[in-house]
Amino acid sequence: MEASKKIKQEKKKVLLMGKSGAGKSSMRSIIFSNHVAKDVRRLGATIDVDKKRVKFLGNLLLDIWDCGGQDAFTESYLTSQKSYVFSDVGVLIYVFDVESTDFSAAEQHPPGHSDRDLQTFEAIISALGEYSPGARIFALTHKMDLVSAPYRAAVRKAKSDAIRARSGRFLSNIGIYTTSIWDESLYRAWGSIVNSLMPNLDIIELGLKDLQAATEAEEVVLFEQNTFLTVTRVGSEVGDENPNSDRYERLSNIIKTFKNSLSSYTESNSSHQFDAFTIKTRIFNLIIHRLTHNTYVLVVFPPGEAELHCATLNILQAKDEFARIESVADEGADEDVDRGRGKGQGWRVLRG
Repeated sequence: MEASKKIKQEKKKVLLMGKSGAGKSSMRSIIFSNHVAKDVRRLGATIDVDKKRVKFLGNLLLDIWDCGGQDAFTESYLTSQKSYVFSDVGVLIYVFDVESTDFSAAEQHPPGHSDRDLQTFEAIISALGEYSPGARIFALTHKMDLVSAPYRAAVRKAKSDAIRARSGRFLSNIGIYTTSIWDESLYRAWGSIVNSLMPNLDIIELGLKDLQAATEAEEVVLFEQNTFLTVTRVGSEVGDENPNSDRYERLSNIIKTFKNSLSSYTESNSSHQFDAFTIKTRIFNLIIHRLTHNTYVLVVFPPGEAELHCATLNILQAKDEFARIESVADEGADEDVDRGRGKGQGWRVLRG
């Protein structure tokens, strides 16, 4: 059975908003500009709107509007610039500073505290609902590393409940995360954001299922080559039973750090300094391999030298099929891409 899908280039407007000093520009720089956490302290405050276009996976263009959070700017977004800022938005990412005294979730605010940040959030999503009612919202409670470990669960629940209570018409269409630039939580949140924007994800997953079947893999994970955010994954029943639910974000963080280290040792400014590396053990093999110009693929499969060679050859053969999907998207053509469902029909399957 075959599926025929249309692939075209997509452009999405992403608003990045929140109080000044909440950490918006820092997280954007870590995800999209290859900064490391210790370096973002040197970044200054964003003035008005800082626009950046990011090409993601070849066929997805993200127009990221990093909006300064000073009171004067926020006021202008909600009045004179309202239509300009909030029209045609695909995603709003609203960042809360967990330590802000204006982010009080309690009904009775402690002395010196208020719910002003939540009131601003309500005004922002009201404007969004007026001009982009179909937009997705992601609310990030940021700087969670500053909360003592024993209190994090309680703080996470209190802040999340407070955000939901102010989400209005977007209650069923909001993702809420707690994040820090010092751990993998940032990759978990941004991976979910980008995944929600991805066009043609079903076609990509069909190709990954072909590769999984060809390599008899427990798990196949697709990463974007520059950010190393997880795009999507497919797995066997064994892979689905893996108890480490945060493994993709941890891998994103580790491999991004590895790539940055390669850059410093090779004195290269390239965003992709390696083609592949392999881990061989007695119980599994693992390959991370360049799949296309825009992606890497991670494949976990049974141990053995023959299995390793066959898996590598299958990945190499699959590259042409995935490149064809991306090239159609890059050209913006209305071309059909036909894929077999889980049968390795895009290339000749090799077995160990």
